[in-house]
Amino acid sequence: MKTRIKELRQEVKLSQQALGESVGVTRQTINSLEKDNPSLLLAYKITKTINEHCHGDNVEDYFKIEDVFILEDE
Repeated sequence: MKTRIKELRQEVKLSQQALGESVGVTRQTINSLEKDNPSLLLAYKITKTINEHCHGDNVEDYFKIEDVFILEDE
């Protein structure tokens, strides 16, 4: 799974360090996420599997990844 983190980060002129500090992770974590994100891929696969089992081919009823993995504000 690819991400647009690097492209978007560079577009708004944020360094990896600045982005990492803003979200509470290291520069190395941002670097890793820009290359690939196995946990994001796993989240996508879990959501897809749940949707297929719950809704079959009725994609209009599919959950979004945000419905399965809820981001809680800190």
